[in-house]
Amino acid sequence: MEHGILSLLPPVLALVLVLITKRVLLSLGVGIITGALMVHQTEEMFVNAAIMDILTIVTNIFVTEDGINTWEFYIILFLFLLGMIAALITITGGGRAFGEWAMARVKTRVGAQFTAAFLGVIIFIDDYFNSLTVGNVSRPLTDRHRISRAKIAYVVDSTAAPMCVISPVSSWGAYIITIIGGILATHGVMQYEALHAFLLIAPMNFYAVFAIIAVFAVAYWKLDVGPMKAHEFRAVEWNELVDRSKGPIPGENEDAVPQAHGKVSDLVVPILILIVGTVFFMVVTGIQATEGELSLLATFENTDVAAALLYGGLVSFASALFLAFMRKVSVKHISLGLWSGIKSMLPAIYILIFAWTIIEIIDALGTGEYLAAQVDTFIPVALLPALLFLVAGFMAFSTGTSWGTFAIMLPIAGDIAAATDITMMLPVLAAVLAGAIFGDHCSPISDTTILSSAGAGSHHIDHVLTQLPYALLVGLTATASFLVLGFTGSTILGLAAGAVVLAAILLLLHFAAKREPRIKAEKA
Repeated sequence: MEHGILSLLPPVLALVLVLITKRVLLSLGVGIITGALMVHQTEEMFVNAAIMDILTIVTNIFVTEDGINTWEFYIILFLFLLGMIAALITITGGGRAFGEWAMARVKTRVGAQFTAAFLGVIIFIDDYFNSLTVGNVSRPLTDRHRISRAKIAYVVDSTAAPMCVISPVSSWGAYIITIIGGILATHGVMQYEALHAFLLIAPMNFYAVFAIIAVFAVAYWKLDVGPMKAHEFRAVEWNELVDRSKGPIPGENEDAVPQAHGKVSDLVVPILILIVGTVFFMVVTGIQATEGELSLLATFENTDVAAALLYGGLVSFASALFLAFMRKVSVKHISLGLWSGIKSMLPAIYILIFAWTIIEIIDALGTGEYLAAQVDTFIPVALLPALLFLVAGFMAFSTGTSWGTFAIMLPIAGDIAAATDITMMLPVLAAVLAGAIFGDHCSPISDTTILSSAGAGSHHIDHVLTQLPYALLVGLTATASFLVLGFTGSTILGLAAGAVVLAAILLLLHFAAKREPRIKAEKA
């Protein structure tokens, strides 16, 4: 059944309730039930059918007719492993030792945020891996500098997907290049191969480029906008990094008491093994799944990210457990810590399961198809990049999936360019990629947003509300860039226009912040 504009009701309702109640699970639950009732509204026993549909979706997250649903199941197992690894690092005193070591070298709050941002830029293999790893590695340092968890979640989230989407050597890059290759072949665009086209598109992804730049500017100029201001004030003045009144904190290991004589290696070794192991298994699974001639691109195109995360996590967990026994930590203490690590990840896992469920419901309602159909091909060609950026942004925001937005909107954008002006092919594809990341950053049901919250140890609702103003400001910047790109066809002019707009916004915020009273305890 066609639901038209009503297909937007479940995600919009969930978002409104999140903003009003600040209760993510309740809001997502209402959106899920509403959507399921809409899907089955024409059936006689539609309430029972809706309930059975929801139960089936949740069951299929773990098990299908073909066996275990490895992607979602492995991601959840990896989250549990990560919680236990973090607990073991805490127990051995690795987190405390690393914090003390880093404090001696990174002496400012700005430097601590820069460190997290640089890690986010460097670890670009996969956004899930980035979001969870960078947050966990950075926390011992940022906690010592009294940087709120919401601020770190923003830094992590705004470097993870933006880096992955412009890097050809990533799970994202391989996926996008595959889609682009099909689009170019369909429309007879022969002047460049898919990889070449991706490299040309990367600098046109204005949202990703300016989101990364904004992270460093926000840290350097201390631009705490909107709700972020309250979180940073509370962190600096009262050393309250999170609002504990909102319930359990993802990634927090309250029962894991650190050893007094831990070493930096107790943190560095498990994390390095996690990074190296995950990349190794990404290559291995990619090679195993590649048919025909092997290449780096083909390997990353066919890699099984969820399996690689799980295998890398198991090896890292084994190393962390070995170090705990080497430090002569008692079995009882280790057991309490492991259970604490498992419990610490439950809030993020609950939200993730709810998000996956509402995404399935939204897909059944045809929300993405409805939004894609609203793209009017009879508007001025020069406006196409900006329009497609906004449509893709709203689609990703509503559906919570940037990859789903890629799959739906990239072929549509290619068709529009072929039917109007073939020279606009790369700009409109870039606009879709940028819009998908923009919407993903604004969406409370985005899995990468949820995992960034978990990695940084922030309440999910706090991360969503504090990141939203920054995402909207960068989205405004990207819109201006796509307008210039559409009218001039010049990537350089588009970047220049965006740079001017972003600089103007940041300067206004900077001067406004200077007029406000300084946070007393803040370090440079």
